[in-house]
Amino acid sequence: MKPEAASMSSSVANDQSSVGSDTLVSGAWLTLILLTLVYALNIADRYVLSTLIEPIKQEFGLSDSAVGFLTGTSLAIFYVAAGLPLGALADRVNRKRMISISVAVWSGMTVVCGLSGTFWHLLLSRIGVGVGEAGGTPPSHSIISDYFPSRSRAFALSVVGLGASIGAWLGASGAGILNDAHGWRTTLIIFGLCGLPIAVIVWILVREPKRGQKDEVTNESLATTTLRQTIRYAVNNKAVFHVMAGATILTLWGWGIVWWTPAFLTRSFSLTVGQAGSLMGPIHGIGGTLLMVLTVLMMLRYRDKPLSLQPKFVGWTTILGTLCSIAVFSSTDLKYVTIAMWVFVPVIYIYIGPTSGLIQNLFPPSMRAKGIAVLLFVVNIANLAVAPQLMGFCSDLIAPHLANSKDSLRYVLLGFSFTGFWAAYHYYAAARYMSVK
Repeated sequence: MKPEAASMSSSVANDQSSVGSDTLVSGAWLTLILLTLVYALNIADRYVLSTLIEPIKQEFGLSDSAVGFLTGTSLAIFYVAAGLPLGALADRVNRKRMISISVAVWSGMTVVCGLSGTFWHLLLSRIGVGVGEAGGTPPSHSIISDYFPSRSRAFALSVVGLGASIGAWLGASGAGILNDAHGWRTTLIIFGLCGLPIAVIVWILVREPKRGQKDEVTNESLATTTLRQTIRYAVNNKAVFHVMAGATILTLWGWGIVWWTPAFLTRSFSLTVGQAGSLMGPIHGIGGTLLMVLTVLMMLRYRDKPLSLQPKFVGWTTILGTLCSIAVFSSTDLKYVTIAMWVFVPVIYIYIGPTSGLIQNLFPPSMRAKGIAVLLFVVNIANLAVAPQLMGFCSDLIAPHLANSKDSLRYVLLGFSFTGFWAAYHYYAAARYMSVK
């Protein structure tokens, strides 16, 4: 152990003290910034279709159920199907190359989405986006965990979480503006082309770190593990189980509802796609970024305190967001809806950094990429498969029974708003098990 420790100490010292070009290329902060940019691109390319729901629905004559399948479920099925094997792969291969290839794949398939002339072509292209995106996050989180020590991982991954708010801003405001000016196909082509140079930059500038270099390395922690062992660990460790359950329900509540919110605004308040995007964009970008910065500061404050404070922070902020989401879909006054959205929407970003940090700290090094892959599997089933499809189905189901069928989406989203309390419970339960431990 002593030679290993000496080698690790030397590696850390070289990384922090060197002022040469090698540090500029491979340093932790440059890697963190680039992977935050990758995550922003991931979210932008994923949620641009959420902004474009109405023009796509009108052009192809789709129901809400069909739109839910096209924009969410089709991506999710292959995202989660590819996510677990790709997560396992990320624990064995060069991670920065895997990230770069993944960015190129999902960006290229986003371009193909814009070139699609039929519903089925768009569906197959959307599946390609999902497969590409599945290979991005597990290796990204694993690399960051090898650049930052355990007490700083929640902070570092909260910084990465800033990419979600930035990406959603681009996917809302940018897509809305481009759609009104050039149409939805051109919008998708532009978004896809923006990702290709980022793939090249990651390949050139990010350096692959030694696995476990920021941990107390033991033979057990570096032993080869299987996906089945990782899943068994997640189920048997109560703290891990409740963190994953909380994140799953939280994404069903928050991100699932937000997926349909642009369509809700166009139907209930007669906004254009551009107007809805312009309203949502700053809420994602400014509000989401401000709350992510707050989360970063809180994780810095908590880094020398008990780990249980992190899920408690997610729990109480989720309760606040849930109350505001109920207000959004209860009001018929756009002014009050907008005010409530400025709290509800930014709150859905808070869980990203603390949850990712908890997963990285609660799993041993040999399971980290697979652990994140398992997390992504369950949250994206809820967020991209269940939420769009189920909410769209429920909207179609109740619409014929309402005096104004356009209100169907409002009532469905209001009902799903209450699931936020369920998510908060799991985070508090995770904190309780961490305290016992």
